Amino acid sequence: PVSKFCVEVTVQVTSEKAKQYRTPGQYVQMRDTENQAKKPVFLAIASPPALELDSSTFEFLIKRTDSNDWICDAASGSNVDVSQILGNGFPIHENLEGFKYDFPTQNVILCATGSGIAPIRAVIESRKLNIAVPPKGGRTARLYYGVRTPEEMSYAEKFSEWEALGFEIVPIISQPEGTDWIGRTGYVQTALEEDGVPIPRNSGALLCGVKGMVDSVKSLLTSGGVFEGRVLTNY
Repeated sequence: PVSKFCVEVTVQVTSEKAKQYRTPGQYVQMRDTENQAKKPVFLAIASPPALELDSSTFEFLIKRTDSNDWICDAASGSNVDVSQILGNGFPIHENLEGFKYDFPTQNVILCATGSGIAPIRAVIESRKLNIAVPPKGGRTARLYYGVRTPEEMSYAEKFSEWEALGFEIVPIISQPEGTDWIGRTGYVQTALEEDGVPIPRNSGALLCGVKGMVDSVKSLLTSGGVFEGRVLTNY
């Protein structure tokens, strides 16, 4: 498992299906090939769109539930039915690039909770946000990632890799009691409110996670001066 409640699953797909995946945030439906009566799952693709067209695997971060053990516990080599690529993903190019809102996007805020980090990982590793790699100046980015306890923090081993790509990582724990956590505590929206957004009109955001966080962050950003069209979700 990647964290206490999440597992990572890699699925081999056809090269044609791999080519359909062009935008981070897109997702698929998966069904148990052997038992169509099992409840299907909709999953955002956690790996970035392939830079090499011969790559034909998708990675997924899946939170365990009572009905998805068929995929979480699948043995290596198991067959699953994977739908066509669904959704438009995060509309990054349309809303963060150029001068659609008169002011260039110089700062990007990413907010995720729980397994919502999956499509955010795809965005970060796709490099489609054009974040400046330190020590170069340019567009900056900060990720606020909230979970309940440290052991529920998926992809913690990737944080240093993401920092090397220019992303500041702010992990947040809402239930630190009984742990040795020394970082930020509380919720994503409260951490963002504490830090503030330096130049709202030049900022954009990508959000994925529980509805309460997404709604609170949207309200916080737009009331603070971020253009509503630059607060992006993948649905």
